[in-house]
Amino acid sequence: MFKTILLPIDLQHESSWKTALPAARRLLDEGGTLHLLGVVHDVGNAWVASYLPKGYEQRALEEMKAQLGDFVSRELGGVAGVTTHVGHGHVAETIIATAEKISADMIVMAAHPPDELRTFRVSSQADRVVRHSPVSVMLMR
Repeated sequence: MFKTILLPIDLQHESSWKTALPAARRLLDEGGTLHLLGVVHDVGNAWVASYLPKGYEQRALEEMKAQLGDFVSRELGGVAGVTTHVGHGHVAETIIATAEKISADMIVMAAHPPDELRTFRVSSQADRVVRHSPVSVMLMR
């Protein structure tokens, strides 16, 4: 059992939490904390950013925070020990940085079924987290 678990989720895709959330709850110690992380992708390019409305990223961060709050109310209403975090940047890097920041004992996250061609071309976020995480990672499919 674990005292501090990080669960990164993509609120636009139920598959990112449908099986991972129950697994994380089962692994969590009594009195432990489940940290939910939503990541707002970094635009990463000044040229692209110039086409976005002024304040776009700040509004996206605020909206993510509100959506995470709604998610907790809907899916975890009444469950103690749940904290939400909004990250900004590259997904895998943000997950690892957040795990370090909160001193996570475990990261639980969803992963797509293996696809050798896609994995060869562009490594999945879950693969990057597994390879670089300082703590154990449980992938749910």
